[in-house]
Amino acid sequence: MARAKATELAFACSCGALAGHLTADAVRTGTRVGCHCPDCRAAELYFDQPDPAPGPVDIFQTSPDGFVIDRGAEHLALMRLSPKGLFRWYSKCCNSPLATTLNSAKKPFVGVNVRRLADPDALGRTRAYGFVPQPDGSRKHRNIAPAVYGLLTRMLAGRLSGRWRKTPFFDSKTGEPVAKPQVLDKETRAAL
Repeated sequence: MARAKATELAFACSCGALAGHLTADAVRTGTRVGCHCPDCRAAELYFDQPDPAPGPVDIFQTSPDGFVIDRGAEHLALMRLSPKGLFRWYSKCCNSPLATTLNSAKKPFVGVNVRRLADPDALGRTRAYGFVPQPDGSRKHRNIAPAVYGLLTRMLAGRLSGRWRKTPFFDSKTGEPVAKPQVLDKETRAAL
């Protein structure tokens, strides 16, 4: 079923101090995915969110230029599960997970935590599932092509158009993250 005409979609942290919107283009071109990977689950647990297991963490993949913070940007904080882990952005006012990015603005990708969105149904159905646990203990992807295609085409378009510079997560002049990353130690990560 195709999505209705896309409009902006509001998001906010749990307490509402940090709020913004996804642009209509971000909603129209993004891909809703369910991620079963241990890192996404660990991040949810770290932020004291309900354990999604055995279900996935609900993520909406889109371009960072479509993630607009309207108020409370001073509450944006950054955590990494390991020194080389993904950037996991949250609101330090209430410890709400917001989004995940790669480690550079030049890799324009954002996975938005769907729980933060005002109307998740506006995103349509989940199109792909990653790292789905199998009975033998292995993990497999299910219908991953829409997620990979969307990710690659959005990243390429962002790079070619220069939109990669328009991001709330990285300083446009230096390319550095707007918040200093807190990297979890091995013991904390293992406990999750």
